[in-house]
Amino acid sequence: MFDTMTMTKVIGGICGTFLVFLLGGWFAELVYHGAGGHDDEHAAAYVIEPEEGGEGEEAAEEGPAFEEVFASADAASGEGLFRACQSCHAVEEGVHGTGPSLYGVVGREVGSTDFGAYSGALSEVADVWSPENLNGFLENPRGYAPGTSMGYNGMRSIEDRANLIAWLDSLDG
Repeated sequence: MFDTMTMTKVIGGICGTFLVFLLGGWFAELVYHGAGGHDDEHAAAYVIEPEEGGEGEEAAEEGPAFEEVFASADAASGEGLFRACQSCHAVEEGVHGTGPSLYGVVGREVGSTDFGAYSGALSEVADVWSPENLNGFLENPRGYAPGTSMGYNGMRSIEDRANLIAWLDSLDG
């Protein structure tokens, strides 16, 4: 059944298949990158140089300033946004969860509660939890305070952050 000739055909077929894949990969690389190799001098066919003063245009495209959005924030909408936070934080005074109580957090000094497990990264970036500092932290906690122990990925919408901060600010009267 399996004689020498059959085994030779099977091994030849496998080697032929690998050869076809090898040559196909080589040909695709040649077509995609070209025959000239990876020369950095010819990396881009055309380079567009940025105009002078281009930084101002980028800032204008980011959207309104936080102060403007915060001035018109809706605290009632912020209460619904707190659901993402309540798994770790409480809003009752002195009641802590995995994270510290957020009662009276707006205007409070960083690390001033009896929570005790603050990461040192927070104290290095801010002294007081002003609305602007909270905005930066809520947007990207690990980017704002590298090394923080808060495991939240951030809130992308500036309106949502402003509404949440306005609601937190309204809690302590």
